[in-house]
Amino acid sequence: MCANIKKVCTFVPVLIVKPKIIFELTMKKIILTMFMAASVSVAFSEGYQVNLQSTKQAGMGHVGTAMKLGAESMHFNPAGLSHMDKTIDLSGGASFIFSNAEYTSTDGAYKASSESNPSTPLYLYAGYKILDDLAAGISVTNPYGSGLKWPSNWKGAHLIQEISLKTFSIQPTASYKFLNDRLSVGAGLMILTGDVSIGRALMPVGSLGAGFADVVPVQAELSGKAKVGLGYNVGAMFDITKKWTVGVSYRSEVKMKVDEGKAELSYNVEEPFKSVISQNPLISPLDGASFSASMPMPANLTVGVAYKPITKLILSADFQYVFWSAYQQLDIDFAHGTLPSEKKYSDAFAVRLGGQYSALSWLDARLGAYFDKTPVKDDFYSPETPGADKIGITAGLSFYPIKNLAIDAAFTYIQGLKQEGVSCRDDMSPTQLFAGDYKVTALMPSIGVAYKF
Repeated sequence: MCANIKKVCTFVPVLIVKPKIIFELTMKKIILTMFMAASVSVAFSEGYQVNLQSTKQAGMGHVGTAMKLGAESMHFNPAGLSHMDKTIDLSGGASFIFSNAEYTSTDGAYKASSESNPSTPLYLYAGYKILDDLAAGISVTNPYGSGLKWPSNWKGAHLIQEISLKTFSIQPTASYKFLNDRLSVGAGLMILTGDVSIGRALMPVGSLGAGFADVVPVQAELSGKAKVGLGYNVGAMFDITKKWTVGVSYRSEVKMKVDEGKAELSYNVEEPFKSVISQNPLISPLDGASFSASMPMPANLTVGVAYKPITKLILSADFQYVFWSAYQQLDIDFAHGTLPSEKKYSDAFAVRLGGQYSALSWLDARLGAYFDKTPVKDDFYSPETPGADKIGITAGLSFYPIKNLAIDAAFTYIQGLKQEGVSCRDDMSPTQLFAGDYKVTALMPSIGVAYKF
């Protein structure tokens, strides 16, 4: 027992004697940065925006602003919905995202990789042609989200262990075409909700000294469900000639608010360590604590062009501008006050290219590529936000076993450009920095089915 007490005493000064440091650690660096560190982007496009709302278009680099996609136009450009060639158009599908992040310390002596934690964004579309020039529909998509899981006892566990952010958008949409069908417009109401869960150690791995080298003494999980947020999606499309089409779409910013988030603590040590930690007046109030916060789902402006040189071939390009600068600060509100955290995101863009060739009457083939610019600034880079400029390569096909029924498949490979020597603030480090090299990749197979009649 005496030996155990000596071990406890080795870290009691850290927990008790220096309350100012612990306040920053437990309340600012941990709770604040943990909750809604939702800028993790390993699995998806940069930031926490998901670009997997169609298996067909995933195979073409996710272009579609200037393409007439039937019901699936509701996401890419609502104006395209009125160009449905059947009365009813239905489609649905899902993607399976297998992402990986690798961290290497600056001296190369330590490495860690994220664990397999696949995400499955989905989509559902239903369109109805009311009149020859008028169509309406409804869609359900996952436009924003992120997922990352580091080993629970890796050296950066006190910065981040795991994060999962999911949003759902329900969008009723209407579209109308005129000028001999050359010009069309459309608009949709975006109804968003979602939830977030984040895990992080409250003390660094091995902080109890000898015999506890791989132990995280105490960790926390923060979770919350967002209230319903409202936004809009509008677009226009114009046929310059029979071969050339241009399109523009705008999705507004939506604020996602969590009013009743909860924090829960768990301990990985036995007595007397557990009692000393749990009874600390700066840690014990965190267990079951409530908080509220809000963060933006950024606006998007996309312009696109499509070219059809021959009947069987269509080529398209999109330029997507994302207003990430809306995410400048994250405020976490507790009963005892507000804790601010700077994010300082910058606006970013993506350039997308894709092509589709109708190789046979029952088979379409697709290829695509894109470049996605990170909104994360170098001095805000961390394992919570391992953002990087990304290059994506895509391929896909559609198989038509019977008339009007399509079975779609696509595959996307994403390679993040390596970030070398970046660092973030770390109050638990002697240098107050957590530095290293990061590399991110993702494999994303997609499958879908579409039917119109």
